[in-house]
Amino acid sequence: MRFLLVLDVGVIAVAVICGYLARFGDDDPRGSDIPYILVGPGLVLAWLLFLKTLRCYDDRVLGYGADEYRRVVSASLRLAGAVAIAGYVADVGVSRGFLAISFGVGTTGLVAARFGARKVLHRARARGAGWSRRVLVVGDAAHVLELVGTLRREPYAGYQVVGACIPDALLAPVPQRLGDVPVVGSFRGILEAADASGVDTVAVTASGELTATRLRRLGWQLEGTGIDLVLAPALTDVAGPRIHTRPVAGLPLIHVEAPEFRGARKLVKGLVDRTVALAALTLALPALAAIALAVKLDSRGPVIFRQVRVGRGGEEFGVYKFRTMVVNADTLLAELAARNETDGLLFKMREDPRVTRVGRFLRKWSLDELPQLANVLFGDMSLVGPRPPLPSEVARYDGDVARRLLVKPGMTGLWQVSGRSDLTWEDGIRLDLYYVENWSLATDLTILWKTVGAVVNGRGAY
Repeated sequence: MRFLLVLDVGVIAVAVICGYLARFGDDDPRGSDIPYILVGPGLVLAWLLFLKTLRCYDDRVLGYGADEYRRVVSASLRLAGAVAIAGYVADVGVSRGFLAISFGVGTTGLVAARFGARKVLHRARARGAGWSRRVLVVGDAAHVLELVGTLRREPYAGYQVVGACIPDALLAPVPQRLGDVPVVGSFRGILEAADASGVDTVAVTASGELTATRLRRLGWQLEGTGIDLVLAPALTDVAGPRIHTRPVAGLPLIHVEAPEFRGARKLVKGLVDRTVALAALTLALPALAAIALAVKLDSRGPVIFRQVRVGRGGEEFGVYKFRTMVVNADTLLAELAARNETDGLLFKMREDPRVTRVGRFLRKWSLDELPQLANVLFGDMSLVGPRPPLPSEVARYDGDVARRLLVKPGMTGLWQVSGRSDLTWEDGIRLDLYYVENWSLATDLTILWKTVGAVVNGRGAY
């Protein structure tokens, strides 16, 4: 938190200086009635106060999720509004250009600085060296293992499980472990186990023995200890905007809105998709021509490879890609089936002999997928969505996996920004279903931004 405070002070100070220089330059504002030598530092202090008041330094939102950025932007906009109102009421003529530039540069700089600090923290957490919350998981053995697996899938979220408490009936007289997590106590000694393990968070998952009364008493016991109590509901993979808590007779009821598969937001998404696809195709024409020439000169066969995929509602369409394999790739597949490096219904090989020299380059940088902009323009695909499946995959879908077909497939998606071919089949399906259930325009913009980093890093591209 101290690091963030120093970072914010530096960003705001630079923003105020930029606003001053951009507005006044070499002019001397000392002839003005406004003492800018005091206004500048005062604006820095007020900005920090608003950031603190809106809990932008709360460790529960730092390093994960969009709430940190929302709070920073909200604090900056509220301060800007407060300064404008105060200036109008007091009839103080502070330069509007100075304020506009300062707030514009400062707000952008604060978000960018938080983003950079988050990336540093994520890399440190991935190495096990970053600040994380020490967590004691409480619940039935099966639910404890499930929650531990969920938290470990995203280590950059900052939850390090150090122990577990299970029901008294399951506690053995000898030391136990759930996977590699030590069992440090039972439901009768949660507070003692938390104190002995040095945790700062107790995460409670499902268990028949943890009644409402026992949970309430556990909350009372943790008061004043500095240990947070977190409840992990059985309902998973539902994003925050769909969840609303409403207290009824002292009972916090969780209302879950149904996924949105049609309506005005869908129309806007389709309009944005086609507009961006048309603009991208126009700008990329020289690059497309160069890639086409390289593919043609590298190996015999067509430049564009058209493959049947399944879109929204189970309708088949032809997806376009630059050809990256030899022309008889399909006939060679049976010979390579035993060398499949993935589970589930997909076939992937890191060193697939069917891929051409130019094809390896195109796949590494995802350039082979640029013709799919035409699929987006025609309305068969979206910029962001689940991975477009083959008909052979869809034929083996069960009821849950088939929900991927409720929305258009995408050129990119959570599967791509999370590892692409390095993901297991199960993880890929989980991410696709999460997107289907919780899509939003803001999520699409975030995924598009992360796609740039995923392509540059080349993770899972083969």
